[in-house]
Amino acid sequence: MLFFFVRDYKKKYRYLSAEPPGEIQVIFSRWRKLWEAAKKKLTLLPQRILRQEQAFSKSFNIKEKSIKIIHSGHSEERKIRTRFRFFLRTQKTKHIFLLIGEALLLPLSGLAAFLPGPNVFFGVLALLMVTHWQALRGINRLLKKEYDFTPSSLFDHWEEALASKEEKSLVRTLKEIEKQFRLVNIRKVLWK
Repeated sequence: MLFFFVRDYKKKYRYLSAEPPGEIQVIFSRWRKLWEAAKKKLTLLPQRILRQEQAFSKSFNIKEKSIKIIHSGHSEERKIRTRFRFFLRTQKTKHIFLLIGEALLLPLSGLAAFLPGPNVFFGVLALLMVTHWQALRGINRLLKKEYDFTPSSLFDHWEEALASKEEKSLVRTLKEIEKQFRLVNIRKVLWK
């Protein structure tokens, strides 16, 4: 499985996998209708957030000792290692605070059960909690792994195009990245 650690158009680092975004896998048999409505709401999240959460979740299942991560090669390996570790630690802290906030809101969302129809607010909140919890597990597993950082000239071209702000070059580079690495809808993740 390939993972990527690259900057988006805001020059913020993103962590994503080569697999296309998929559904979160959780089985709740008696709340099926609520769960389906909540999943539809969750897919409304921006792709750059949803894909990153799913990449973190998929990182939990990696059995290998070392994980291959493709980056631009714009920075030397020591710096990218430091940035990646810092990125993971800030994401871990962010996810812990998100889970605490969601846990505090969960009882309040139960009050919406008195309204007619399924309690979509509770379902969305529960789905977000499951998503963040799975991502946190993946982040914790990633922090214990060794990293094999592999530079890619395409992502180097991407960062150069970002610096020059040439829209044609950005679009062309994104198409090449999408084709070479089979990254579906990468434009929604890395660009506006």
